[in-house]
Amino acid sequence: MFDIVVAPVADACADFTVLYCLINHGDHQFAAWYDPQHRITVGHRRLPQGEWLTFQQDSFWLPEREHDAHITDFDSHNYLTLAVDCAGFLHLAGNMHVDPLIYFRSERPLDITTLVNVRHMTGERENRVTYPVSFKDNQGRLLFRYRDGCSGNGDDLYKIFDSDTQRWTRLLETPLLNGEGERNGYACQPLCGPDGYWHMVWMWRESPACETNNNLSYARSRDLTHWEKSDGTPPSLPISRTQGEIVDDADVCGGLINMVQEVGFDNQGKPVLIYHRYDDQGHSQAFLARPDEQGRWQKVQISQWDFRWDFSGGGSIPPDVTLSAPCRIGNRLLQVEWTTTLAGNGVWTIDETTLNVVTTHQLTQKVPDDLRQPRQHLSPLAEVQLIAAQNSDYRPQSRYWLRWEALPIFRDVPHDTHVGATRLEVIDCGARS
Repeated sequence: MFDIVVAPVADACADFTVLYCLINHGDHQFAAWYDPQHRITVGHRRLPQGEWLTFQQDSFWLPEREHDAHITDFDSHNYLTLAVDCAGFLHLAGNMHVDPLIYFRSERPLDITTLVNVRHMTGERENRVTYPVSFKDNQGRLLFRYRDGCSGNGDDLYKIFDSDTQRWTRLLETPLLNGEGERNGYACQPLCGPDGYWHMVWMWRESPACETNNNLSYARSRDLTHWEKSDGTPPSLPISRTQGEIVDDADVCGGLINMVQEVGFDNQGKPVLIYHRYDDQGHSQAFLARPDEQGRWQKVQISQWDFRWDFSGGGSIPPDVTLSAPCRIGNRLLQVEWTTTLAGNGVWTIDETTLNVVTTHQLTQKVPDDLRQPRQHLSPLAEVQLIAAQNSDYRPQSRYWLRWEALPIFRDVPHDTHVGATRLEVIDCGARS
């Protein structure tokens, strides 16, 4: 028998929504969040039910923000990321939206109290950082990806960490994605597939306005340094819009949105992309795309919605549509979970040969309904935030979830509503009774 156990962690800020993180490493669990005063805070406990130890780091002054680097504003871009390298050292980054690098590393393995601010990784192109992502390659080495520049004008850079020397170096001599000073690429983290390739999907954006997303694109790599198109031909690095492989040439205002693009795999191990765009009637729809060996893409609309998610402008916006990466379930079938604000939610079962939907059924939530509803009485506007834990080797898991309540995403400016602190909690969906 298994029970649901909800354990308090600490108080956190509730006056805006920004993503926190929860990571498991063996029988250690780590979390990072902002406290009610918007200060970066890190916690650690021993699984399954140890007490939480919390720690706050010193940082440096940000003259452009007029506060220290460990304090955040109301910007929902300023999420926090944690990683544990192969030697057990902790790496924390975040609170950056076109800001100097904000990065901390522990001086002892698995010890949050030794996290110290490290001002530079390599010292190159680290003054306008956004979207930090940490992940590991097939050898277990820690990589760090971020955008240098701003929305509509930026490049994607990759760095790799040597745990023995405690040094970062550039993975590539050039950026991987190059906006040519005219745009930037919004990419998902490269994902290693069953075929041994790393697969990456992205779209381009011409300005800070989210409706200017365009041209869904794709590349793959065996080693994260040598990249190629789906037919095996290598693009020149850095990859620009004219050099990359275009999956869907949706133009500006065509409905592509960087919040909804994922890579999954069919039962033969081939990549299957999912994304949102408008159909010929201007309605929001979900699409699947899969390459053949000649660089052609099979593209199929799998939703039949009659609404339009009409997004525009700058700043963070809430997701009116979410689509999970296609998941192979055997018998030549795929599965996709979806949620919408106007058409409910569900699960599609898909014939992987045709990429057509064969059945639709109700979505079964992994966290019980009562925990998905506000219960802290902060404000009628407050929404429940849930983040699944990651394992430090980046294998998926669904036992542990970080839960808190906060005012919704609001274009990166403060709400008029005042709320107090929220209670940050960890939900254990696999505790033995």
